[in-house]
Amino acid sequence: MGWPDERVLLIDDDLGRSGADNEGREGFRRLVSEVGLDHVGIILGVEMSRLAPSSKDWHQLLEICALFARLIADLDGVYDPAQYNDRLLLGLKGTMSEAELHLIKQRMQRGKLSKARRGELVSGVPVGYLKKPSGEVVLDPDEQARHMVGLIFRKFEELGTLHGVLGYLVDHGVRLPFRERAAAGKGELSWRRPNRQTLHNMLRNPIYAGAYAYGRRRVDPRRRKPGGRDTGRVALPRRQWTVLIKDRLPAYISWERYERNLARLQSNRSRAEEMGSARGGEGLLSGLVVCGKCGWRMSVWYSAKEGCYTYTCGKRRTSYGGRICQNVHGPLLDRYVSGEVLRALEPRLWSCLWRRPQTSRKSART
Repeated sequence: MGWPDERVLLIDDDLGRSGADNEGREGFRRLVSEVGLDHVGIILGVEMSRLAPSSKDWHQLLEICALFARLIADLDGVYDPAQYNDRLLLGLKGTMSEAELHLIKQRMQRGKLSKARRGELVSGVPVGYLKKPSGEVVLDPDEQARHMVGLIFRKFEELGTLHGVLGYLVDHGVRLPFRERAAAGKGELSWRRPNRQTLHNMLRNPIYAGAYAYGRRRVDPRRRKPGGRDTGRVALPRRQWTVLIKDRLPAYISWERYERNLARLQSNRSRAEEMGSARGGEGLLSGLVVCGKCGWRMSVWYSAKEGCYTYTCGKRRTSYGGRICQNVHGPLLDRYVSGEVLRALEPRLWSCLWRRPQTSRKSART
């Protein structure tokens, strides 16, 4: 068009990227910076309104172009953002492009939701499952892989804590099966060392109970961080899931057992409102004692002297800067509760002993 080649800068870094967001669009950032550095006379494009289908980014570019008196041109004509009519037309084009993008996303989301409500939308499957080319989800055909998945659920039922299951797997050198999802070995089975997050996801995933679930998480834009360090995905309570279809997929455990596992994970948390898992120490009632004044769980405070500890309600002091609600002598309370438990079980124990057949003097003494 008459310009020498050395004065024409071609920016095509963003080809294949959506213009709905400025994140990851190095070409658009470069364009804005070149305009701001007064290196640009006119911006040429096929459809300029598609350059940034986001009102924030589009109007930022118009502001900078108007400030430095730069022109914008596409197949429809040449615009001067400093002129009111041209800027109004460019803003209207940007709004229409943003609305068009919204309608496209809405249609795609409706089709996606319709497929999910039929239980057919499966993007990926966890450990112990395999997705066929037809879209059908089946148990992993490898017998050892299925055995390892069942072992995890059996050990959690036996040990009761996620850390206990992880320790068992590490101590016995157990590795977990994973199906490669990319590269040359896609679909092949590999064995990796277990980690806490994988076990936690397995225990919380309803697919192991044969249920199809969609919409278990949503993206919170306020929690998103640049660079992909945090996608902003947050877990939702079950009542807010978009789709939940029970008995839709092959299962490793029953739904009742799945709910028991969730309740156990919830109670194992170290929170004031939860019982917590069993911990070390002499306190017999750790996590079980509730303050009769304020209703919060009492913690165990150990002193340097052996065998001396107290159950203390320190919620007011730690949370509100007040005073300790009350203290209870630990060994005294433990002895009292132990005696009451044994007294309640005594008739049952005598009944079991009385009904037991005595075949010999040795068995009776035992």
